[in-house]
Amino acid sequence: MEKMWAGRFAKALDKKADDFNSSIATDKRMYRQDITGSMAHAAMLGKQGIISDEESKKIIECLAGILADIDEGKLEIDPEAEDIHMFVESVLTKRLGDTGKKLHTARSRNDQVALDIRLYLRDESEEIISLIKSLISAIVKQAEMHKRTIMPGYTHLQRAQPITFAHQLLTYGMMLSRDITRIRDAVARMNVSPIGSCALAGTTYDTDRYFEAKELGFDGITLNSIDGVSDRDFCLELMSAFAIIMMHLSRFSEEIILWSSWEFKFIELDDSFTTGSSIMPQKKNSDMAELVRGKTGRVYGDLMALLTTLKGLPLAYNKDMQEDKDAMFDSLDTVKACLEIFAPMIDTMRALPENMYNAAGKGFINATDLADYLTKKGMPFRTAYKNVGEIVAECIEKNTVLDKLPLEAYKAHSDLFCDDLYKEISLETCVEKRISAGGTGLSSVEAQIEFLKKAAE
Repeated sequence: MEKMWAGRFAKALDKKADDFNSSIATDKRMYRQDITGSMAHAAMLGKQGIISDEESKKIIECLAGILADIDEGKLEIDPEAEDIHMFVESVLTKRLGDTGKKLHTARSRNDQVALDIRLYLRDESEEIISLIKSLISAIVKQAEMHKRTIMPGYTHLQRAQPITFAHQLLTYGMMLSRDITRIRDAVARMNVSPIGSCALAGTTYDTDRYFEAKELGFDGITLNSIDGVSDRDFCLELMSAFAIIMMHLSRFSEEIILWSSWEFKFIELDDSFTTGSSIMPQKKNSDMAELVRGKTGRVYGDLMALLTTLKGLPLAYNKDMQEDKDAMFDSLDTVKACLEIFAPMIDTMRALPENMYNAAGKGFINATDLADYLTKKGMPFRTAYKNVGEIVAECIEKNTVLDKLPLEAYKAHSDLFCDDLYKEISLETCVEKRISAGGTGLSSVEAQIEFLKKAAE
């Protein structure tokens, strides 16, 4: 295929150099956005009288035909093409002759690729948001089933206070709800059109950039033509949001892996989201969660790769920026794949409430409630804290727990203790009395569920 820029050169590009320079394998996925952008550009050229109305209509009709042919498999994207922009323009020229050659008036591949990426990421971001909402819905479904299922809450991976399984799950729902807002914020800043910036300095033609932007659903235009072609901060911002999503999924994965182990056995994953061992027949491995945890580093790496690529580039466009798409698309694809597997994995997960409750009964996780019991009877909290610490030490020495220590032993530490203390430190009471907003109490958990239901709409 002859290069569109071949006029300046006396020799053909070396085959290895041509392959090294080519980006068609990566950017061909943007064919729809490239053609859509070109149709809007042709409409603008016709509106402004830069080309005739008839030429504009012919180009738009031909581009629509090319798009339909690719969609229907009638036209294969040529792997020998330099990039998707050159492929589309080449097919257009073959079908329309000289009229097709007029499409590239008042634009450059520099602003064209910046446009295509924005259009593509805008479309894909909506799909990511939809996948996050599906995962939030799966979390909410589990939470509704386990609003009263008591488990130990942890700090430092040590049993700390009793909570409900719903409360723990909803934590990840809250994280994911913020991930949605981060993507939307990034898309809002990304949603300005660079087309018309041309190579870097704008154009001598009387174009209407605002018309073209509106045709493509943008909120406005990039106000500096050099900026329009030379930065990929919108990619970085979206990739940063993706990295945070993966961090949240990785933390969730780690808990699923722990909860699935025999040491915890709080949940059992469905067979359809686990694998076995080639040598140990008893094994049921949480490989999907482990893979998500592992792929998190990949998404972090993609972000760092693009940050590093851009960090020393002089203005305006440089060929280094061709590397943006490999990193961006890998990050996008990985996040999508992880979200697609995570939602059904959570949806089919089975909780084991009895094991959770038994674990909550150990580790003195009602010690804070015992201190609160004394505080409510007038003892200063720090005094109560020390008092309960001594009682815990006594229980450890006697190999018992707070619920089973006799009242006489309690009274030896303080006369404020009465038989009502046992009700006060029961796991059920400890959970029910967490009435503060955001806490593990039933009314709070139900409010969180309602919030997340709206976030997932």
